Order: sequence, then C-alpha cells, then structure tokens
Amino acid sequence: MKWLKLVRGELRKLTTTSMPWAFVAVLVVIAAINAAAIIWGTDADGSKAFISTAEDQLSLLAFGANAMLITGLFGAIAVSREYGHGTVVPTFLTTPRRTRAVLAQLTAVFVGGGVLGLVGAGLILVTGAISIPAVDYEFMLSAGTVTRILAAAVLAGGLGAVLGAGIGALVRNTGGAVVGAVLVLLILPPLAVQLASGAAFWIPGTLVSVLSGVVDDPGLPAALLALAAWSLVPAVIGLAAVQKRDVV
Repeated sequence: MKWLKLVRGELRKLTTTSMPWAFVAVLVVIAAINAAAIIWGTDADGSKAFISTAEDQLSLLAFGANAMLITGLFGAIAVSREYGHGTVVPTFLTTPRRTRAVLAQLTAVFVGGGVLGLVGAGLILVTGAISIPAVDYEFMLSAGTVTRILAAAVLAGGLGAVLGAGIGALVRNTGGAVVGAVLVLLILPPLAVQLASGAAFWIPGTLVSVLSGVVDDPGLPAALLALAAWSLVPAVIGLAAVQKRDVV
C-alpha cells in the first residue's frame, strides 16, 4: 500500500508540471509534419508510392521507434531534474529504502512514457487517416494493425522512459542525461551496426518495428526480451548508483 502511495506521489510530480505538456506539443508538431509529408510529399518520380500499399502505410504510420526516442528524453529529464531541483531529497528522507522510492519513480515514468507513446501514435494515425484519403488514396490499415501500432507505441514509450530515467538517475544532471539518452538511443545503435552487421536486428528501432509489425526478424518474443534489456540495464545501473552515493 505504501509503495502505491509512492507511485501516486511520483505521478503527481509528473502531472503537476508543464513538462508533459511540452512533450505533447512536440507530438502534435510531429503529427502535423507527418500529415504535411503525406499531402505534399512525393517520390523521386513524382508519385506517392510511399502510401500506395498497406505495408507502406504501416511503415510510415508506425510510431513506436519515435515514441521510444521521445520518451527516453522524457524519462531522462523527469528524473535528472529532481536532483537538480533538490526535490529528490524529501523523497529519500520520507522513504529511507531508496530501492522502493526509485522503483516507484520508474513505475510512474513508465506510465507517463506509455501515455505519451499512446498519444503520439494516436495523433499520427488520426492525421494519417485524414490526410491519406485527402490525396485520393485509401487508408488501408485494418483495426488489428492499428491496435498493434498503438500497443507497440505504448510499450516502447514506457520502456524508453525507463531507459531515460535510469540514465537520469546515474548522471543526475539534466543536460548530461539528455546527452546520454541521445547517445544510447540515437548514436550508439548505428555505430553498433557499422561494427557488426548482425547488430542491426537488435537495435531499438528494429526491435520496435517488430512489435509494430513492420518487420519480422528477430521475431516477437526475442524482440520483447531484447527491448526490455535495452530499458532495464540502464535502470538497474541507475538504481545501483542511487544506493551507493549521497543524495546530493
């Protein structure tokens, strides 16, 4: 029961600041850009082949990979700013068992990231469903495909936020945490692919694409486990760091 109170407290911290709304605004802008690309964008030959099939539309409208990147920044900022503003001090004073406090924080961030992933995917799908018929193409995604896109975005959003939160707990500086999240989610994966071609199956973008149904390899169970590892390893490292050092 006390742990649930801690989670509610952490959720209250997230929802009583302007930060989540700033991320929602970013999602609105991304959806608008996506709609503009559908309406005015063309392929090299002047056609709109990039929305002509259900597979093309799925690839275009699947939001999971973007959700993980965006919520990675969300989690990193949400946790690191607590150290910068000193709000983590009363948390640890009222909850001496830091593991419990950090797990509550990670749970709240996971929920927040999942919500942002759902909002982002929903906006992309709605604007896509409106803009594709506006250029005389049929919206071809089935209800099952739409549901899978939304579910993948929710999970990727939650896991991305936990990954960012782990980095934030480790670094404790907002700028450094943001840089760390960008490094892990945006810079490190293509470098890994350059070093080992087989790594292409195990980077977050590919794994989330499997969840969304865009690609098949390395398979759904393996993708789920690998994506969880990407998220939980930084979170565990951040938790261990919190346990071993001073609060400030």
